Amino acid sequence: MSLTLNLPLSQFKSLTLSTPFLHGTTTISPTPTTTTAPTHHRSTLLPIRAMRSLQGRVICSTNDKTVNVEVVRLAPHPKYKRRVRKKKKFQAHDPDNQFQVGDIVQLEKCKPISKNKAFLAIPVPKRAESKKELGIALESESSEQV
Repeated sequence: MSLTLNLPLSQFKSLTLSTPFLHGTTTISPTPTTTTAPTHHRSTLLPIRAMRSLQGRVICSTNDKTVNVEVVRLAPHPKYKRRVRKKKKFQAHDPDNQFQVGDIVQLEKCKPISKNKAFLAIPVPKRAESKKELGIALESESSEQV
């Protein structure tokens, strides 16, 4: 079984090893050539905004204008698939030294301030604790005795 290729030799005779472009005699035309491949414009694609803001608890505020924040997230265990708590510590910029240990803060991504600080700490308003009441008073809470 023999394999033969029937290619026209005229293709190979037109190729030359020295081209005018290599010697600098050809100018590049300012008009781009048209292609059939789809072009993607950068303005139409939306940037990925992963990890732009996180929420965590202040665990250390002894440094000047810096707080150490622990962010807790739930992630599936690789083997058992149960959701487990994953903790990570971030250093955040606190320009007014307003946060104390235990405060809940929002971390916003910003340009790097130092080697380890790339977040800005923003206060989160405390949740209003409301006692939900049922529409009917319980017997133990009623003051009337029969």
